Amino acid sequence: MSTSVSPQPTALRRAEWLEGPGPGLLESTVGGLLREQAAARPDTVALVATRHDGTPGRWTYAELLDEASRVAGTLHELAGPGGHVAIWAPNIAEWTIVQYAAGLAGVVLVALNPALRPGELEYALTLSRSTVLLHADRVRDHDLTGVVAEVAPRVPGLAHVVSLSDTDRLHGAPLDGGSPDAADRSSPDAPAMMQFTSGTTGRPKGVLLAHRSLLNNARLTMHTAQAREGAVAGAPLPTFHTAGCVISTLGPAVLGGTMVLIEKFTPAAVLDAIRAEGASVLMSVPTVLGAVLHEARGRDEAAPPLDTVLVGAATAPGTLITGVRETFGAFVHNLYGQTELSPVLSLTRRSDGEDDLVRSVGRPLPHTGARIVDPATGEVAGLGVVGEVCARGYNQMLCYYDDPEATAATVDDEGWVHTGDLGSMDERGMITLTGRLKELIIRGGENIAPAEIEVALAEHPAVAASAVVGLPDPTWGEIVAAAVVTHEPQPAGFTDELATHCLARLTPYKVPVRWFLVDELPMTPSGKVQKFVLRDELGG
Repeated sequence: MSTSVSPQPTALRRAEWLEGPGPGLLESTVGGLLREQAAARPDTVALVATRHDGTPGRWTYAELLDEASRVAGTLHELAGPGGHVAIWAPNIAEWTIVQYAAGLAGVVLVALNPALRPGELEYALTLSRSTVLLHADRVRDHDLTGVVAEVAPRVPGLAHVVSLSDTDRLHGAPLDGGSPDAADRSSPDAPAMMQFTSGTTGRPKGVLLAHRSLLNNARLTMHTAQAREGAVAGAPLPTFHTAGCVISTLGPAVLGGTMVLIEKFTPAAVLDAIRAEGASVLMSVPTVLGAVLHEARGRDEAAPPLDTVLVGAATAPGTLITGVRETFGAFVHNLYGQTELSPVLSLTRRSDGEDDLVRSVGRPLPHTGARIVDPATGEVAGLGVVGEVCARGYNQMLCYYDDPEATAATVDDEGWVHTGDLGSMDERGMITLTGRLKELIIRGGENIAPAEIEVALAEHPAVAASAVVGLPDPTWGEIVAAAVVTHEPQPAGFTDELATHCLARLTPYKVPVRWFLVDELPMTPSGKVQKFVLRDELGG
């Protein structure tokens, strides 16, 4: 496949980028992709990962199809066509095998966070109407088997519970004989997966995504980033999130390459895997990438080379982009999207200028539309005017499962998905994010975007991460508060230094007046700060 990017249009007159041309969309399924690659390159290594029992493994495309076909036979028997199968496990080989097996069997895979507590697991299983649950026995100190024993009897319709350690039960007779030539049991527009929203603003919703959306979003993301055919990709992000099971899993597969799945994230584990497998691509989020960069700089030997680094969940600051380029020789792409968009809407290109790479999240992918609208009127905004980011295209969700009201509130009559994110667009289609619609701080009638302050804080060398929220105030309505994580312990008076740093970069009313030095920020599994949790913790 040739590398393609969205053509740059003539200068836009308003903040609207309509779906433009690009390479033809794939009309296949997750299972169909595996069959195609097993037929085309049976002996190429598709997956490097650790099994549930802790043993390392390597699978060629032919071997991955063989094992996925046997698991598909079991899923077809237990769930039936279109049934909902939940998987509750960490980054282990079985997760990826089950994902392809679900595609082959024509069932909907329900992705669950292995850190869920009993009430959260019950909520997710009940909402998704899962009839089969596949689970790991344990994740670190979390006894998943014990939680399943407690929760499963309370979930209506949950008919089968299978431990991933029960290999005899997990592996049935190969579906369709495991043949690469077998016909699909699903269709491109059928639901392939149910993901849960990150929960940055409230209780998670089940997002139903189609095969066509997942495959093409992975493909167009990799090609727009100009990742090489046959690339080996390091994958430390959680498989239960779309960044993990779509971009990190299907991305290398559409290139005929290799996914190197990191079971337990440590910076050392990521660096060692990149070096051992010769990875040229790394999927990441700013906090993970920053830790890997810090580890690489602390080692005596030169860092292993990388070509492409894809960063999502939050915009990578300029210092991080520069550091990765200097240390690994890699180009860092800032991605933007959300679960409802399968997940990528836009990304920066190699041809973009330095300021665009740092300040923006790039232009939309091919076949994808974006616009900025006034949140109050719904009218398309002018160039450079902040409003709500909206998206439309092949990659948008089918619906919020069993929640037509939430779906109607998110997808308007013209088919645009309202993301809830605030941003602006320039005449080239470059999108710059400024915050969340519900996170906008209103201080004495002035609108303040937290992201602008967080970008300024990221420029301070001692700051590892930060999050800015509004806290109630009897005089101003809200005041600006910042929670800051530092690389090293700081002396007394450090917050005064941060205030001075911000004052040199921001209008005075935007400078935080309350400071909190914290060990960590409350995060979603996808690497986004849960600001509603942080606000409560800080007394909001």
